[in-house]
Amino acid sequence: MRIVIAGGHGQIALRLERLLAARGDEAAGIIRKPEQADELRQLGAEPVVLDLESASVEEVAERLEGADAAVFAAGAGPGSGAGRKETVDKAAAVLFADAAVRAGVRRFVVVSSMGADPAHEGDEIFDVYLRAKGEADAYVRGLDALDWTILRPGQLTNDAGTGLVRLEAHTGRGPIPRDDVAAVLAELVDTPATAGLTLELISGPAPVSVAVKSVAGN
Repeated sequence: MRIVIAGGHGQIALRLERLLAARGDEAAGIIRKPEQADELRQLGAEPVVLDLESASVEEVAERLEGADAAVFAAGAGPGSGAGRKETVDKAAAVLFADAAVRAGVRRFVVVSSMGADPAHEGDEIFDVYLRAKGEADAYVRGLDALDWTILRPGQLTNDAGTGLVRLEAHTGRGPIPRDDVAAVLAELVDTPATAGLTLELISGPAPVSVAVKSVAGN
């Protein structure tokens, strides 16, 4: 498979690229900064330099041509202001989804956030973030041309992955290592039977492959 990942230099994306390359898939990571390219190459991924905050739908669709799946893993990051929550967490996700439709890439996986909700109230930066993610998720859900799956991890940690998770429509809050988020994404990309599902993810009792098969109805 060829999988194109938005936010290709993010912490989850780098882990995902390594996993995909190791299993023989072709991973391409969209990055803003050319100096990040070597890090992706070292993982076995193809760097694609493109700024999703300024690119057109046509430009993004061109990079998605021929892909079997697209993963939106971009984020403005914890140090960013409210403006970039709108331009990255919301607008870039909408752009990437529109470009996938245009390029004919049906399989589309979104890394969202637990608590994402377009109706979320509050004026703090995190409130703006949860609204932006919720609005992006709602937009993707409305696109019939995509076989989408939305993944909402709990509190992200840099602990070593255990390979054991809880993946359900509603898990309740809890931590999850980024390693395990990447492992679940790699499995979801390969499991189109999870299309149409919004899933929460925390650490739990089930091996990743078992957890994904379970929600896919297998």
